[in-house]
Amino acid sequence: MPAFASKIEMQHRLFAELSRMFGNEVPLYDKSLLVNLVCNRAVCDLLAKLHPGFEITNEQINRTSGERHGAIRIGTRTEYRRMAQFFAAFAMEPHNFYDMTNVGSKSQPIIATAFRSTLNPEHRVFCSLLQTNYFDPGTQSRIEALLATREVFSTRAIELIEMNQREGGLSAADADSLVREGVERIFKWTGKARDHKLYKDLADSGFKIAADIACFESHHLNHLTPNTFCMDLYTAAMKHVLGEMDQATLTSRATTTLSRLTTQADRHHLRLHFRHLSGEQIEGFGQGFADGAYITGLVSRLLARLHEPDLNLAALKHAGFKEFTEGPAQDTPVLLRQDAYKALTEPVEFHNPDGTVVNAPHTARFGEIEERFYATTPAGRELYDTCLALADAARDQDPGLPKRDFPAYEAAYAAPFAPFPKTLDGLVTKGLVYAKYEATPKGIASSGTLTTTDIGELVQAGYARREGVRYEDFLPVSAAGIFASNLNQYGTKSTAAVKPKYTQAMLEEVMGRPIVVADQIYQATEAASLHATYEKLGLLGRLASDHRAALEIGAALLRKLSTH
Repeated sequence: MPAFASKIEMQHRLFAELSRMFGNEVPLYDKSLLVNLVCNRAVCDLLAKLHPGFEITNEQINRTSGERHGAIRIGTRTEYRRMAQFFAAFAMEPHNFYDMTNVGSKSQPIIATAFRSTLNPEHRVFCSLLQTNYFDPGTQSRIEALLATREVFSTRAIELIEMNQREGGLSAADADSLVREGVERIFKWTGKARDHKLYKDLADSGFKIAADIACFESHHLNHLTPNTFCMDLYTAAMKHVLGEMDQATLTSRATTTLSRLTTQADRHHLRLHFRHLSGEQIEGFGQGFADGAYITGLVSRLLARLHEPDLNLAALKHAGFKEFTEGPAQDTPVLLRQDAYKALTEPVEFHNPDGTVVNAPHTARFGEIEERFYATTPAGRELYDTCLALADAARDQDPGLPKRDFPAYEAAYAAPFAPFPKTLDGLVTKGLVYAKYEATPKGIASSGTLTTTDIGELVQAGYARREGVRYEDFLPVSAAGIFASNLNQYGTKSTAAVKPKYTQAMLEEVMGRPIVVADQIYQATEAASLHATYEKLGLLGRLASDHRAALEIGAALLRKLSTH
C-alpha cells in the first residue's frame, strides 16, 4: 500500500498558501488580517479576565482564527466537475445546494455548492457555476463560445487529479505539486481577461458576476475569508483605520461591544470559538469580572495599537467598508454574521478577438470576514428566516440609519430577533439549535444508579456536559447581500424567454458525485453524542425503542463518515 500524504494536512497547506498568495495580490487583505489579530487579541485579553485560567498566545490566536473560506466562480460544466475532483484530493466534499437565481431581489445567474470536510471542517470554498441559459440565446451563445476556448487546469493538474481518483491518494511530492497548481494557476489572479465588448455588455446589463466568470483566464479567488472572535469590534476597527470612523466613535463603539461581551462570553461561548479547548478544560477555569475601568484600559490599548504606522490602512487603495453586517442581530448567536471591506477596482488587460488590447478597470475582489455561531434545527432556521425578513424590512424603511444613528439601527434590527433566546441552553430548550453531549466523570462514576433519561436534567445535575454544534455552512441571502453591496448591483433578472428551474440533482450530475445535506450531519452529530452519553451513563437500555433506534442511526452515520 503506497504512503499517501494526509488529505487534511494537504488542505491546511493549500489554504495557508492561498492566504499568502491573496495577501501578495491584495495588500489590503494582509493588513485586514493584522487588524483582526489585534482585535482578537483584545477579545482574548477580556476573556482571560472573565475566565481566569484561559490563556492564549498570538501564535495560537492565528492558528485558531486561521480557517479560511473562499469563493470562486466557474463557467463550464467540465471545469466544475474537475474542480469537484480537485477538492476531493483535499478531503473536501460538496455540501448543500444553493440556487442563487432564486433569492428575490438579490438573485444572480449562478447555482453553487460549498466544498468542505464533512467532520470538523476548517476551510471551505463556495463554488458557483454560471447558468448560461439564464440569458437570451444571443448572449448565451457569446458566453459559451468564449468559455469553450479557455483551459484553467493544466495537463499536470488533470494528471494529478486523475491519479488521486484512481489510487485514492497522492504521494507527498505529488501533493505538493497539486497545491502549487492551485496557487500558481487555478486560483491565481493574472489581471488578464478576454473580449472586452462581452465584458462591458454583461456588466452594463447588470450581470457583473457573469462578466467576471466569462471573461477571465482563471478561477481567481473573489475573497478568502478569515473568522473573527468579535464581529462588531473588528468592523469598527476597520472603519477607523480606513478613515471612515473618528476616534471618539470608535472608542464608544469598542467600549459598548466589549461591555456586551462580558455578559455574552460564557463558557459555551469559549467552547464555540476555541475548539482546541475541551469542555473539561473550560469547566476548570475560574470565574472573573471585568469592570468599567478594565474595559476603558483595554480600549485605550486597542486604539494605541491601531494608530501604529503599520495599520494606516487609509493610505492603501480601498473602496471603504460595508455599511452594515449581514446575518442575525449581534445578540442572537445562531448561524453566522458576515461583513466586508468593499471590492477593490483593479486594472485588467483585455485581449480581444481582433487582436486589440484594452486596459480597463474591474471590480470584484472584496475582503469578507465572518463570525460563526450555532447550527439551527429546521425549526430554528424557519424562525431565523422569518426574523431576518422582518429585520431587513425595517432596515429598508430607513437605509441611511446605520450611518446616521448606529445605536438606533442596532435596536431596530435586533427587535425582530427577540423570539430567539440569547443563550445556548435557552436555544436548545426551545429546540432551535443542535447540541453535542458527553458524559462527565461524575456521570460515569454514577453509571447504573441514574434513573432519569431527560438530558436536560442530566446536564443540570452535572452528569452530562452540553456544547453547541457550530454552523459550518453558508447563508445564501447573506452571501447575496455581500455580493450586491460590493458590486453595487442588487440582483439581476433572467433574460431568457422563460427562466429555467435549477435543482440539486442537476449540479450533482455536473459533478458526478452526491451533495451532502449538512443538516443531516448536524442532526447525526447530536444523535451520536447522545447515544454515546447514554451508553456511558448506563441509560441506553432505559430509552424508548424508537428513540434508541434513531440515536443508533445517527451514531452509525457518524462512524461511516469518520472512516472517509
